[in-house]
Amino acid sequence: MAESIILPEGTKAERYQSLIQQIKSLCDGETDRIANMANTFSALHYSMNFFWTGIYEVKNEELVLGVFQGPIACTRIAYGRGVCGTSWKEQKSILVPDVEVFPGHIACSSASKSEVVVPIFKNEKVVAVIDVDSDKLNYFDETDQYYLEELAQWLSVFF
Repeated sequence: MAESIILPEGTKAERYQSLIQQIKSLCDGETDRIANMANTFSALHYSMNFFWTGIYEVKNEELVLGVFQGPIACTRIAYGRGVCGTSWKEQKSILVPDVEVFPGHIACSSASKSEVVVPIFKNEKVVAVIDVDSDKLNYFDETDQYYLEELAQWLSVFF
């Protein structure tokens, strides 16, 4: 029987540190990528109280929706389109305080107000992006980016 995630307390950084350690423990010994991604994004979503949390994987020169928590999402995103496609193209994390002012933003949900997208690299190539949305403006900061980049680095072993 799987153990449950204990909701972290403390500063945002402390919550991420605790959560990432719990996610690593939860996935320890499990080799199935989908199972590990599902548990990772569920734990991240509910522990940090995000609006939408998921992954888009690079498949056949486009991003394809992977496991996620939250409302229905866009299934495919072209290279360079929206925040996710731009993160893939530019090979860097992107913090968006207000999605309405991001050029070419793809509105999968009108309730999404701010977003952070972090690429996952394997052999120096983007293989997926972590996409996290909030229903509040200016919700994400460098702390979110830092720890999501740490999580992305760890998740790269599953690709």
